[in-house]
Amino acid sequence: MYDSLTDKLNQLEQKFAAMGQDMASYLEGLLQADYLTYWDYIHLETLLSLQNPKTAYPDELIFVTYHQITELYFKLILHEVEQIANIDVLTADFFVARVGRLNRYFTLLEESFGVMIMGMEREQFLKFRMALLPSSGFQSVQFRQIEIVSTNFRNLLVSPPEEPAYISDLYEFMYWKQGATELATQQRTLTLRQFDQHNASKLIQLAEAYEGKNLYQRYQFLKQQNQVNADVIKALREYDWRVNIRWKLAHLRSAVQYLHKQPEDIKATGGTNWQTYLPPKQQQILFFPELWTEAERQTWGQSAELPTSEE
Repeated sequence: MYDSLTDKLNQLEQKFAAMGQDMASYLEGLLQADYLTYWDYIHLETLLSLQNPKTAYPDELIFVTYHQITELYFKLILHEVEQIANIDVLTADFFVARVGRLNRYFTLLEESFGVMIMGMEREQFLKFRMALLPSSGFQSVQFRQIEIVSTNFRNLLVSPPEEPAYISDLYEFMYWKQGATELATQQRTLTLRQFDQHNASKLIQLAEAYEGKNLYQRYQFLKQQNQVNADVIKALREYDWRVNIRWKLAHLRSAVQYLHKQPEDIKATGGTNWQTYLPPKQQQILFFPELWTEAERQTWGQSAELPTSEE
């Protein structure tokens, strides 16, 4: 016990000496410091102060809290992708473990939609939503970041030019822009204009930074190193399926629950064309197209079940 403690003190002394610091001063600081509490560590009071409904309807608190929780999960997802992108020596085991974390996060996100689908009164939602115009979940920049760091940029585009082009030029062809365009006038909604004004430049910069290290490119690296195995393929197929089919179908079910009304569907808060935008069979977005058979690509999004066949 004594030898172990002495060894740790020697290591600390070397660490602080390398920084030109005095270890004894830091030890004195530890003596003076108060104990860390749970509520201080997670900034509980600050966290609980961030839910600020715009109306008096009780269920709006559920709505805003749910979306904040979702954004925190998105932050964790981006954190995992960043590790895969930047690790010095990428191995199949590390890749599979981190993609496994991504899949668990999206599993939780999908299941959490029950809060939205069954956890609010429809009448309250249709009232308080009018105070939120023109904001929309469409404006979640973190989800757009997740898409960008997951695949090659061209896999997120609709009818892009065939010739090589800068990402800044290709940004206008992003698939999700179709979801915030009025069909009758082809005018962009205020929701989209706000989003682009605030986020376009940083999304383009992110795409440029991840051009050679997004998840698709890291998979290609493993392939070149002859490290791709059945576990790598299985993890990526599940990720593709969870993000681009299961998550989006859960979002669609939520929209149908609150916005479907005969004879005319209610518009989403941001004016997005959710009826044609949200269904994954309409979007046809795949992060890893080569991991799916031609038949699977042709029927993409028509079923919520994960296909078992592999190329």
